[in-house]
Amino acid sequence: MWHRSVCVGLLALALGYLCLLGPELSPPALRHLSASLLGTLRRAGSLEGRMVSAWQAAIVRPARGWARVAVGVNACVDVVLSGVKLLEALGVEPGNGKNHAVLSSRRDLGEAFAHFMDKGAAAERFFSDAESFHHIARTASEHPGAQLYVGGNAALIGQKLATNPDLKILLCGPVGPKLHELLDDNVVVPPESMQERDEFHLILEYQAGEEWGRVRAPNANRFIFSHDLSNGALNMLEVFVSSLDEFQPDLVVLSGLHMMEGQSKEMRQRRLMEAVASISDIPTDIPIHLELASMTDQDFMSNIMHQVFPLVNSIGLNEQELLFLTQAASGPHASLTSWSGIPDVGIVSDILFWILKEHGKTTERASDLTRIHFHTLAYHILVTVDGYWGNQAAAVAAGARAAGTQACATETIDTTKVFLKAPMEFVTSQIEAPSKISINPDEPVVHWHREGISFHFTPVLVCKDPVRTVGLGDAISAEGLLYSEAYPQ
Repeated sequence: MWHRSVCVGLLALALGYLCLLGPELSPPALRHLSASLLGTLRRAGSLEGRMVSAWQAAIVRPARGWARVAVGVNACVDVVLSGVKLLEALGVEPGNGKNHAVLSSRRDLGEAFAHFMDKGAAAERFFSDAESFHHIARTASEHPGAQLYVGGNAALIGQKLATNPDLKILLCGPVGPKLHELLDDNVVVPPESMQERDEFHLILEYQAGEEWGRVRAPNANRFIFSHDLSNGALNMLEVFVSSLDEFQPDLVVLSGLHMMEGQSKEMRQRRLMEAVASISDIPTDIPIHLELASMTDQDFMSNIMHQVFPLVNSIGLNEQELLFLTQAASGPHASLTSWSGIPDVGIVSDILFWILKEHGKTTERASDLTRIHFHTLAYHILVTVDGYWGNQAAAVAAGARAAGTQACATETIDTTKVFLKAPMEFVTSQIEAPSKISINPDEPVVHWHREGISFHFTPVLVCKDPVRTVGLGDAISAEGLLYSEAYPQ
């Protein structure tokens, strides 16, 4: 707090000195310098400015960082455009929203898009009709407002990590010529991972307040859909695991399990069992992070929880995935059908605590799970079993900072483009006797403890006019991992 006061004082002195120099400066120069200094003074005193300064002080590199990170197995090319404009181009009329587990027509697409746009929630769905999907994809990619990007959780996490020159990144996934062209030079793709054609995913974005018929979006978000058979069958998983011997990573990041929802139930279960066998082959001294994504099949989610969670050290997920997870396993607050506004911190922390208590590492349970990185629009929480992870205050702050910069497409957080949406006061549980916590903008990372499990919470500075929401969760998880330290066991 004292360093902020000193900075404000020095800026005030500078402004006073400017006034003394006034006669020697031209009026335009004096106006420009005065406005700049006054703007800095205002930002330094704002809640947002104070939080940014506190984050900068808190975000320090871990004592022992990563050098080589292997990432797999979903990768594609994202075609990003306005959802409303694409639906208009396709001739889809706005109507009532309806959730569809699988899309099979334009009508299904319009109803599912309206359903999630109305909630302001992210979602991802499989489009079962290949011919119809390819027609929609062609319309989307030829739309004047469409942009092509690296896509797929694994590729996005790899791309984000690759911006650090000290890291070497291995990416395994179905990489076609366009995706290979888009990837950072620091990303290594094994030859076995290359294929002749790219997999395309359509990302339909909407802005806060945007309307389509009677639907009005409460905040910016996106709806994703694809007819992706390579990623859907996890075709590159075995290639990924077999590449680890030569690459020798000190961290493995795995994603794409959700893509199997487009498969038949029998195929999905068989492939999951094969995935479990492959993941079990990864040496136990290499930490594994699993990034979750939007799912609709509760049985499949329950199978992942019971079969895959014990094999990984860390997971990343958002509020939709967290709620679906507790519903699938009849966990705490499973009767809650959906979030109303900002997810209640007490409810979220109850579910996170339950995951680690019921499925995480204990002396009696053969599980490696010791860390969860939860992110929602307004705040993030990093939860760890004591004794396994370090530097988590820096990690959760780094993830929140990444959310603010990536959504606004700025190098650093511009406090004029963001706002604080998180509750400044909350309780840590809705089940047990809770602690009441108040957020101090000068110390925005708060910590509490519950039966051998540590919670690190920080608000997010939400972008007022997001430039791009796709891959935000992946960037948050990547940045959180970058600043995390796994203690040798």
